Amino acid sequence: MTDGVEAFEETGRFWVRDALSEAELALLDEACRVEARPGVRLKWSDALRVVLGPDSSIGRLCETLQAGAKPVRLVAFDKSADANWGVPWHQDRVIAVRERQDLEGYGAWVKKDGFWHCEPPINILQSMFFVRVHLDAADNSNGCLELAQGMHTLGRIASDRAGEIATSAPVEMCHARRGDLLFVKALMLHRSSSSTTSGEHRRALRIDYSSEQLPSRLEWVSH
Repeated sequence: MTDGVEAFEETGRFWVRDALSEAELALLDEACRVEARPGVRLKWSDALRVVLGPDSSIGRLCETLQAGAKPVRLVAFDKSADANWGVPWHQDRVIAVRERQDLEGYGAWVKKDGFWHCEPPINILQSMFFVRVHLDAADNSNGCLELAQGMHTLGRIASDRAGEIATSAPVEMCHARRGDLLFVKALMLHRSSSSTTSGEHRRALRIDYSSEQLPSRLEWVSH
């Protein structure tokens, strides 16, 4: 595991293959039934608390990678014939909070699926990571995630330079099987293509993690 943590810091990503049991996956299947949209913010449920709690497989792995890391946002994806999309190279630079508070350093406020989102100071983002739980197999044909390894160390990257910078880095096509976990630094440049398969689903759950405390008037959306 030590080698994995070191690689995580260097490349910005870390794989754990075949990490979840069928019982855990069945709970996530039920919790992640979402409408045909690119990304749906989830509310906490009993099933999610079981699979993502501190004593779960995912919870223990996250604690090993970053002490005190807690889940602070849940986003479900279901790429299919009814909801097929691609996104260019970009960084995800928003967090979800319970209420909007106009504080210095926190901006670009927007409400999605009933949750307030904003862009925080860079030090918050630099300390965060997300876990991508693969509920279906992913490969080139169904729009798997692509990562520009090591680019999480560059801080904020302007959207008009993201493609240029990404293609100068080692690009990984994130092929996965059901039950595989992919841990990714929050500021990693990434993209995905549209699916070219028909009648198949490419479901995934993204869980954002942070060990940071927000200013007193802001609260993470946690369980």
